[in-house]
Amino acid sequence: MVAMALLDYLARGQTAEEEKPLLIETDTSNPDVWKAYQDEVKAVTLNLDLAEGWIELVNVCEREANRTVVVNTAARNNEGVASHGDILQSSLEELGREQVTWWVINEQRDSLELLLEYMERIKGRVNVVKNLHFGRRFELYDGSTRVRAEVERRGGRDLAFPALAGRVAHTLYSRRLTIAKAAHELALGERAEMNRWRGAFREAFAPLLAEPVAA
Repeated sequence: MVAMALLDYLARGQTAEEEKPLLIETDTSNPDVWKAYQDEVKAVTLNLDLAEGWIELVNVCEREANRTVVVNTAARNNEGVASHGDILQSSLEELGREQVTWWVINEQRDSLELLLEYMERIKGRVNVVKNLHFGRRFELYDGSTRVRAEVERRGGRDLAFPALAGRVAHTLYSRRLTIAKAAHELALGERAEMNRWRGAFREAFAPLLAEPVAA
């Protein structure tokens, strides 16, 4: 959902094809973001469990130098990062891109442990996204001096990702709609909720998204 919201924000109001973001879908077992957005933005699928996928990721970023790249990753991405992440890391300077990670957390300890493991291997800015779908209690992150200090040292922030009503989220996924289509095609009540959520996302995330972001 965070990837979809980022794509919606970056594509909204853009008419020239070269200005729209590029989606790289790496959740090959369940490419739901790719299925929804393949007709709205340029989109490719890559397997980042394999070195070949990381090589092609770098090549795509080079070919699409004028596009912001949004990479949607699977929950298991740490294994691929550990094995092959250096392929991307070593190419960023030549690509002239900054890698910015939007790391979604819930209330569980494992989301913080995986984040620490990720930051030990990957450089660059990391923004922590508190997904309010899972509730509003994030004491483990708020009380984690080590994690928060590292996020802040890299220039990252923590943000609250607004919850979307369950019936609207279910319709979005089951019909494989983009956020823009859902905001126009759903019944009036659902559209009102979608537009409320869309506005809340823009208000919370716009200050960061206004900064230059490459991936």
